Amino acid sequence: MNLAILIGTFIGGLIMGLPVAVTLGVSSFCYLIAADIPLVVMPQKMYAGMDVFVLLCIPGFILAGNLMNNGGITERIIRFANALVGWVRGGLGLTNVAASMLFGGISGTAVADSASIGGVMIPGMIKAGYPASFSAAVTAASSTVGPIIPPSVPMIIVGALSGISVGQMFLAGAVPGILLGIAMLITTYLIASRNNFPRQRWQGIREVTKSFLGAFWALIMSFLIIVGMISGLMTPTETAVIACIYATIVGVLFYRELPLKAIPGIIVDSAVSSAAILVLVGFANVFGWILVSERIPQMIASAVLAITENKFLVILLINLLLLFVGMFMETIAALIILFVPLLALAQGVGVDPLHFATFAVLNLMIGLTTPPVGVCLFVCANIAQLPLSAVIRAITPYLATNIIVLLLVSYIPQIATWLPRLLLQ
Repeated sequence: MNLAILIGTFIGGLIMGLPVAVTLGVSSFCYLIAADIPLVVMPQKMYAGMDVFVLLCIPGFILAGNLMNNGGITERIIRFANALVGWVRGGLGLTNVAASMLFGGISGTAVADSASIGGVMIPGMIKAGYPASFSAAVTAASSTVGPIIPPSVPMIIVGALSGISVGQMFLAGAVPGILLGIAMLITTYLIASRNNFPRQRWQGIREVTKSFLGAFWALIMSFLIIVGMISGLMTPTETAVIACIYATIVGVLFYRELPLKAIPGIIVDSAVSSAAILVLVGFANVFGWILVSERIPQMIASAVLAITENKFLVILLINLLLLFVGMFMETIAALIILFVPLLALAQGVGVDPLHFATFAVLNLMIGLTTPPVGVCLFVCANIAQLPLSAVIRAITPYLATNIIVLLLVSYIPQIATWLPRLLLQ
């Protein structure tokens, strides 16, 4: 009965359109009342979920991304990407994907990517003659590359949950992220060729060089983050602090588009975003503790193993479960609630933890663009001023492409494990 109250309240909150954090908190509160458990458990479990040292780097990376974005980073990256691929058929669509691959290494979040790049690219593509639905779809789809290519907020969460080093997680996402981006570039080109979308003239090697030099300080930030952690000279938290200092220096002194008077406001906005993530982490930890106390993880594992103990079929079932959950639940909440029990299930059939962590995050990133509540779909549909249904139809080829990449990463472990094993062992 108590479990039914928990699940019913949670599903009801999602149907009503409440924020996921609020839904998790309210459903957990109702369960504790119904089960006659002291309410002091709620703040205790929330604090336990947030009191993880590695989570300190989340505010740092969010602040660094916001500083770089307000310092002129988005426009410079788009210009560089456009110089590289804008002359191909459907060039602005290709530019959109390439810019997301470059920008994602700085923002670390898909929603930031879709809002920042989408705000520039979607109106520009519509003006150039691209269908509004395609413009919104390619922006939403490509935004999921950002949290796979390091740095990545979901990868930090996974590192905190699993004990896998954040450096390993970042490196494990690099090759799958690049593979996902290449697949989207191919898909965009095929759609553009079939529909005879516009193309731009080649701007010459001079523009490529000039735009690269303009984006150089922005692009080097990802290199700084990765080298700092691979070398062992800095922890993820220290790397995030260094990234903030670097972003401030670049925005103020090099790009000269970051006014000193704007920095306090950027810090406040970043603090609000970070607080929202950590509150979500806290409520999700309470919800996850309740599920564990009700032995839901064991029930999931038993149900899966009752169907099959075959490693490849178990991976398929886990993927199907995560894809389904990703349609309805925010990425970080889903990770905190499901990651640990599914990791135990995967390890039980011989799946490497680093490999599992990578395809689990990739799975939930795809969920950000999957109906009915993919957050990036709503962001891009709003920018394009379109009904959600039009964007959903246009994004279908990208969802198919993303799932193909997901299957490759799921069944070829070396795609995820090769780079971290090469550089960190």
